[in-house]
Amino acid sequence: MDLVELASPLVLRASTDQTGNLWTAIAHIITAVVGSGVLSLSWSVAQLGWIAGPLSLVIFALVTQLNASLLTNFHRYSDHRNGKTVINGSYLEAVQNILGDSSALVCAFLVYFNLFKLGVVYTITSASSIRAIKQSNCYHEQGHEAVCEYGIEFYMLLFGVIHILASQIPNFRSTKWLSVIAAVMSFAYSLIGAGLGLVQAIGNGKIKGSIGGVPTDKPIEKVWLVAQAIGDIAFSYPFPLIFLETQSTLKSSPPAEVTMKKASSIAVFTTTIFYLCCGGFGYAAFGNSTPGNILTGFGFYEPYFLIDFANACVFLHLVGGYQIFSQTLYALAERSYAERYPESEFIKDFQILGIRMNPLRLYFRTSYVVLTTSIGMLFPYFNEVVAFAGSVTFWPLAVYFPVEMYIVQKKVVPWTVKWVLLRIFTIFCLFVAIFALVGSVQGIIAKRFG
Repeated sequence: MDLVELASPLVLRASTDQTGNLWTAIAHIITAVVGSGVLSLSWSVAQLGWIAGPLSLVIFALVTQLNASLLTNFHRYSDHRNGKTVINGSYLEAVQNILGDSSALVCAFLVYFNLFKLGVVYTITSASSIRAIKQSNCYHEQGHEAVCEYGIEFYMLLFGVIHILASQIPNFRSTKWLSVIAAVMSFAYSLIGAGLGLVQAIGNGKIKGSIGGVPTDKPIEKVWLVAQAIGDIAFSYPFPLIFLETQSTLKSSPPAEVTMKKASSIAVFTTTIFYLCCGGFGYAAFGNSTPGNILTGFGFYEPYFLIDFANACVFLHLVGGYQIFSQTLYALAERSYAERYPESEFIKDFQILGIRMNPLRLYFRTSYVVLTTSIGMLFPYFNEVVAFAGSVTFWPLAVYFPVEMYIVQKKVVPWTVKWVLLRIFTIFCLFVAIFALVGSVQGIIAKRFG
């Protein structure tokens, strides 16, 4: 079984029961989009300023909505080569059926790289949140001028140990309860961050910030910060990997395509308003001093218990999110090994304290957690790593493949107006992604070796 065959049925697939409706689709999309990326939005708006910041959020929302409208066409694909209609239950299935095996292999690699980099980002973000809880209590007890500095490495190790144990959960089906917890936690800390920013701005009696954003002494430094801000925003938006899976859960009447288009419009609009509030309130409250992570940068000191609660929500969300995404990679590797070496002693189960385990699961999953933890400890830079994560897969997964599939499915004739516009759109997004990628890499190198 090849990479695509393994990957297609595993990527964040929702229930195959077709009982969903408009509201369940909206819930799936919003839950998939709203996450740890919102913590960097205030910083992103601060780098871009009061015009370019909100405008960038809106532009990314429009790009997301455009590609969502394209994706709705791919659930049911009429293969003109053999006269059959194919139902694409996942993003990878659509790429394979419409664009072929070569594109699907590239897409599969990018999908699993995307899941891996989320593990690294989650390691960094969760450790920052645990440290922030300790700092918050320190500031509360010793005053806001106290030196409450703590290293982050210990907390990354703690997060890693938790996942070495949690990763022994047998399979993806066993993580449904984690998904529910993760969704609730993500909304809780996002609302707290936005609310604290609004209260702080009201307390200041004025709206801070400027048209040009945070000023710098060197123009090139401003360019890199803008690039990183764009990468952070890109990390916060795309949801193509769960789109067709969600569409597969919808009732056939009204047509799933109609329901999904309406659901994506409502979900993207709601998410954009939410993001504008998260980014705007934080920048209005702190102006040029806006922290990279609105909950761990200590623009807020009080009420300390609410900040502690918000960071605890971040930690719980990312514990669940790490497992939900990682279980997909675990399944790929373990199924591949089992099919290649069916008689291997390495895949035979044994029990410890009533828990079913096997050597492959124990060694591979432990090694995976050690790898993501090690990379996180090597590059513990929240904004730069988030920007890298957003920029490296945004263009191929959220722009290129949907556009290419649309051109093939709709038989768009080369050099027609529609074809030219789609190509211009794709190339423009590619340049934006490259700009963000270069900026994020420069930021990581500067912090690591500067």
